[in-house]
Amino acid sequence: MPALRLVDRSPVVPPDTLVAAMVPPPRFDSARFGTYLPAPDQPSQAAAVEVLESFASTLQPAPKRRFSRSRPPQGRPGVYLDGGFGVGKTHLLASLWHGAPGPKAYGTFVELTHLVGALGFGATVEALSGHRLLCIDEFELDDPGDTVLVSTLLARLVEAGVRVAATSNTLPGSLGEGRFAAQDFLREIQGLSAHFEPVRVDGEDYRHRGLPVAPPPVDDATVLDRTSSVPAASCDAFDDLLTHLSTLHPSRYGALVDDVALVGLTGVRPVPDQAAALRLVVLTDRLYDRDVPVLSSGVPLDELFPAELLEGGYKKKYRRAISRLDALARQAQEG
Repeated sequence: MPALRLVDRSPVVPPDTLVAAMVPPPRFDSARFGTYLPAPDQPSQAAAVEVLESFASTLQPAPKRRFSRSRPPQGRPGVYLDGGFGVGKTHLLASLWHGAPGPKAYGTFVELTHLVGALGFGATVEALSGHRLLCIDEFELDDPGDTVLVSTLLARLVEAGVRVAATSNTLPGSLGEGRFAAQDFLREIQGLSAHFEPVRVDGEDYRHRGLPVAPPPVDDATVLDRTSSVPAASCDAFDDLLTHLSTLHPSRYGALVDDVALVGLTGVRPVPDQAAALRLVVLTDRLYDRDVPVLSSGVPLDELFPAELLEGGYKKKYRRAISRLDALARQAQEG
């Protein structure tokens, strides 16, 4: 039976379901502080667990006392996990979300900006201002518009009493560096930084501890045979998929791969165009969130992004995508 094609899918996500869908991805359904395994030689990882557990305790409703007013939690309203990719920051963030009382919301930075685009700024503030906690994964500023937008949004939410937790590969005071004239937006960046207590998480990428480099690609025939034999698998020519992604808003990429068991790609090649490469990063994140293996022919997946992109302002995004794609490719070939 021929595999389905992602290029034939054009999912529509109703705006009123976007907030309800802001929960940790399926890969982290069972993430808890107790299931996070700090590396013995990385004390910052165990320290991060302690900080987050303490932060979680401040989210619980305070007991009512007679003749006294409740006091707001001490310290900054947010916590910010800073560290390289693959050190377990998302696991810790999801653990915090699972352990916090509701109402609460969880999404990537990209998903948060897409939410504002779908609902509008005022409606987004209204929808989230009653939440006890907002978790933002992969926090990053890619352009001046995002800087002003997120600075204003978080200021409004913090003012409404929302606590915020975020992960990133960049310290909050250094957001935007290498992407645009960040010095022109220092007030917004410093305002964002003031919301967070930074917590460093050191370590190596757990996805590749003791593992070989990215598995070599297979040939076209293997991709076609495997995807035709796996129920709910997809198979697309790589260039066709890149073109299709350009026609969809990135907020729909998750729905694009919902219920897909295996993604097959033929003719994978390097992507020198930055706009296409960034769309591919978003798709990779949604595949990784949903634990969807990737089987491909063409160049190895760790050669997707040319050196000029890996050395540019978005290098951390591309390196994270390579790390995740390598893990998904290994999963596909081991399956």
